[in-house]
Amino acid sequence: MLDRPLWRRAALTFGLVAHVLAVASSAQESGWPTYGGDPGGQRYSASAQITRANVAGLRPVWTYHTHALEADSRSVSKSDFEATPILADGLLYLSTPFDRIIALDPATGAERWTYDPHLAPKLLATNYTSRGVAAWSDGSPAALASCSARIFVATLDARLIAVDAKTGVPCEGFGTHGVVDLTQGIVAGRRHPFTFYGNTSPPTVVGDVVVVGSAVADNQTVEAESGAVRGFDARTGKRLWSWEPIPWALHQRPRTGAANAWSVLAADPGHHLVFVPTGAPSPDFYGGFRPGDDKDANSLVALDARTGSKVWAFQLVHHDLWDYDIAAEPLLFTYKGNVPAVAIAPKTGVVFLFNRLTGEPLSPITERPVPASDIPGEHASPTQPFSALPPLNPLTLDIHSLPGHSPEEQQFCASKLQKLRYEGIFTPPSLRGTLQFPGSLGGVNWGSMSLDPETGILYANTNRSAYEIRLVPQPTWFQHLFEVPKVWLALAAVALLAGLALRRKRWLAAPVLLLSAALVVFAFYVRDPRSFSFKRDHNMVNSPDAAGEVSMDEGAPYRIFRRVLQDKQGRPCTPVPWGATSALNLNTGELLWQRPLGTLIPGEHTGTVSFGAPIVTAGGLLFTAASSEPLLRAIDKTTGEQVWTGRLPVPAQSTPMTYSLGGRQYIVVAAGGHGGLGTPLGDSVVAFALP
Repeated sequence: MLDRPLWRRAALTFGLVAHVLAVASSAQESGWPTYGGDPGGQRYSASAQITRANVAGLRPVWTYHTHALEADSRSVSKSDFEATPILADGLLYLSTPFDRIIALDPATGAERWTYDPHLAPKLLATNYTSRGVAAWSDGSPAALASCSARIFVATLDARLIAVDAKTGVPCEGFGTHGVVDLTQGIVAGRRHPFTFYGNTSPPTVVGDVVVVGSAVADNQTVEAESGAVRGFDARTGKRLWSWEPIPWALHQRPRTGAANAWSVLAADPGHHLVFVPTGAPSPDFYGGFRPGDDKDANSLVALDARTGSKVWAFQLVHHDLWDYDIAAEPLLFTYKGNVPAVAIAPKTGVVFLFNRLTGEPLSPITERPVPASDIPGEHASPTQPFSALPPLNPLTLDIHSLPGHSPEEQQFCASKLQKLRYEGIFTPPSLRGTLQFPGSLGGVNWGSMSLDPETGILYANTNRSAYEIRLVPQPTWFQHLFEVPKVWLALAAVALLAGLALRRKRWLAAPVLLLSAALVVFAFYVRDPRSFSFKRDHNMVNSPDAAGEVSMDEGAPYRIFRRVLQDKQGRPCTPVPWGATSALNLNTGELLWQRPLGTLIPGEHTGTVSFGAPIVTAGGLLFTAASSEPLLRAIDKTTGEQVWTGRLPVPAQSTPMTYSLGGRQYIVVAAGGHGGLGTPLGDSVVAFALP
């Protein structure tokens, strides 16, 4: 018979072991299985090991280099490392800007396998971006069969690829040798079929259905590719359904395209729903060929993931003329303890709240009058929807009050702003130039939002730059001829030959040869955005040479010129902060705090433009990178106070993720910079943990 003290010691030991195993099991379960942390995109983790009390001890514990910049030198300067890794089947999975899939050991960062889809060399995308991958399993207990667990990537050259999660080998039974051609079944662009069509965001998996949207380049042509959203069988790759966001456009002449869902789709697997954030119809800034509201562009749309049928939709921007896409992933949560809800914010930074099963607004939405267009043939919507919830960023700009700038810089900015048409948010584009605020970077962009389900508090990083947007009449055929570089090179060759022929008359030959050199420079570098010239170079922010962008808009009567409005130092011509993190209590409708995120002036809290979201943890912290500085930050989620920074090799324009493994919590972020923002580029994936 067991004596009582020994029995008690055995029971205590057994209880302690059970507790440790339970904690370890709980830690193992605290993962990050999708791009947004969960199918509903909350970007929340129950991991609570790292707190304000011990966050100062965080240190890098491993760093992995993708070598992406070495492998694809043709477009290194145009790469944006925006990926967020996922944790599935015991491995971390991520994609490089060139869609190469990488599997890592989550404890050590050791590479397990890689798969390179070898992007088509004819790609003419403005920048190379892949935000991540998606995982699926057939539910096999041991997952022993080949491809019983799969990783999906949707590529920049419009392919949906399935590889074995254990080996990275393409799944033969999926599509054609593991590949589905996403151009099939899509209405092509008229002039440059599928040149500007592909995918930049991960697919969304709902049950056994893989759902993909698409990326369609802005402002290239009126008759762009269709923005259809489609569902594919996760096992076979067979297309199950297709949903067209603007079916009315298929019968127009000229035909409008796009209205595509280029960002991340959220899912409610329990109700078989997928939530689609759609963008603007083509072209973005001129809507004379697409009269009316343009539904279901610029909308939040709930689809039945099994059939693709529309359950409900709400348009957040009518007849978009500002590139105010719904760039953020919809955020699914339980509202006030029992209501299935979805929150969404377009680039304006206005937060809308709905019952996700019915589409009924959970916070009042009103239609307010907005300015009319002065462009012949353009009929801007007379009203736009506004939410009763406070916006995450200012919606108006006082051009006479620009704190954060010196008096000289304020005067410089004011001289720019005063020349432009401005009657508040939704002032339409004009021939003289329009002040757009928030600019088309947002507000809220693809980084999306996060939510603490315990408190109902929403968190987001927002941008606060102003743009100049101007419609430029299309050139005549003669003008168009002279914007072709080959014409200028031919003239340069003629001048060169003339200079060589006149070489004995140096006083005449020298200026002719100089003219030849000048023509070569003009052919490749000189662009005048006020005239008919074309430049696909969108300097987005933080750069004193933000010359801007003139986009073709083939088939439209106007091209679009846009640029960020900046002072002589390359800082936004808007009040500080130029970027911020905000906290909004969705239960009470109260904006709790806003804090600058990053700085452009050492020692000051100016904020910077950011790409990427904060994540929130049960340990009471937000983690975010996103700014133009090479830092990962920890922020007290209650007060907004920055409590820790960790150094990164280069800035991380991406969203971190976190997981617990063996009782240890890791924070992982892709730090590779951003070609579009002009930040230094790199190839690092960095993991932080406590000692």
